[in-house]
Amino acid sequence: MEVILLKDVKGVGKKGETKTVSDGYGNNFLIKNKFAVRKTEASVAHLEKEKALQAQKEEELRQEALKNKEKLSQITLEFKAKAQGSGNMAGTISTKEVEDRLKKEYGIIIDKRKFVEKYPINAFGYTNLKIELYKGVIAEIRVHVSEDK
Repeated sequence: MEVILLKDVKGVGKKGETKTVSDGYGNNFLIKNKFAVRKTEASVAHLEKEKALQAQKEEELRQEALKNKEKLSQITLEFKAKAQGSGNMAGTISTKEVEDRLKKEYGIIIDKRKFVEKYPINAFGYTNLKIELYKGVIAEIRVHVSEDK
């Protein structure tokens, strides 16, 4: 029996693949638990349409990421921090603070887990942070930390 997998099934295959399985396994497990459907012309056509919609959605997400990359390249975030007696910065500026500032001031929503270098900023001056907005689309944002007097 040939089936089209609707979900990833360990030991069988990935979502969207066509696999040949035994009749009992296909009917009693895969189809019954909605892990797969029987391969017919209608199910193949439905799968192709679903793949085309998914590809279109992925392209829209990529285009949105490219727009955000352009915006982020022009932004410099300003932070103020207190200085210690030795002149070094007291505390750090975390990626969470950068994420919050981008959301509040510019309306750009970025997940803090998307930062490529996850180290906190602990020095005065300019720092460039890299953010992976989408697969292969990496933006850079400038962060400036000055001394709070």
